[in-house]
Amino acid sequence: MARTTSFVRIAPTRRDGRARLHRVAVVAFDGVVLGDLATPCEIFGRARDAAGRALYEVRVCALVEEVRSEHVTLRAPWRLSSLSHADSVIVPGIDDLEREVPAPLLVAIRRAVDRGTRVASICSGAFVLAATGALDGLRATTHWASAGELARRYPRIDVDPNVLYVDNGRLLTSAGAAAGLDLCLHLVRRDLGAAAAAEAARAAVMPLERAGGQAQFIAHEPPLEDGSSLEPVLAWIERHLGEQLSLAAIARRAATSTRTLSRRFREQVGATPAQWVARARVRRAQRLLETTALPVERVAEEVGFASATVLRERFRRIAGTTPRSYRRSFKPAD
Repeated sequence: MARTTSFVRIAPTRRDGRARLHRVAVVAFDGVVLGDLATPCEIFGRARDAAGRALYEVRVCALVEEVRSEHVTLRAPWRLSSLSHADSVIVPGIDDLEREVPAPLLVAIRRAVDRGTRVASICSGAFVLAATGALDGLRATTHWASAGELARRYPRIDVDPNVLYVDNGRLLTSAGAAAGLDLCLHLVRRDLGAAAAAEAARAAVMPLERAGGQAQFIAHEPPLEDGSSLEPVLAWIERHLGEQLSLAAIARRAATSTRTLSRRFREQVGATPAQWVARARVRRAQRLLETTALPVERVAEEVGFASATVLRERFRRIAGTTPRSYRRSFKPAD
């Protein structure tokens, strides 16, 4: 049976004939994640002034006219030359981290960066932006499930897997699909103020953007004990969270030096050993808050924090909320 190809025509936003609008170029390419592509079109396209006039001109740009995603083929109305006239460039996610990104696309994005254009990535779009070298020496984020791989491939990037988005001024990155909405609303707020961002959020029927430092709500799987790489020591940490887990103690368990251990943690999980332990303890605390009625003081003791005060501080920093609020939001209804 012949394969049927779906085509989606994306019409460019028109200028209103008055002042030049802030031009947003959304990059499309083979393997683009449709939700990430649609997000900036939706948010920037809905930003209007009091008279209902558009505040942004949105252009979907590609190297060639047609690009394929997992479900449809898109006909992009603009070429990459539009990036040279853009005020902001948005790089959506890519469906396969092993997919080769065309060199002319990377060159066009890097030239935009070098011109001082604001460039932002959504989810795995961070890998495309990272491939240009633009993120070297900067803090960045991506979807939590891919953060370790981003850190491994690009060790010069300070990868933070625990936030919704990172704003470096002219270069921004965001986590998964929903965080892309937060990032775009954040940009509207930066450009036009809180009222315009509120109107764009209201038009898109979503709450105002969450703060970039708020944690991603992560579904964590326990490490597999397959005997490879750091997996055995990660599993050992999970089993001994209630104990003292100093860097030296973990290094002894891994039969390596503290320096080598720290390097392997950064390469493989995108964090230091101390950061990993703190996050593992918070994950354990999350499970206890979800499934038990233990008071916070007892939860702190069970997961290895010195006191309830330390638990609250780490929990807020890592999960972006308080233990009490988390329990109220995530504990199953009776």
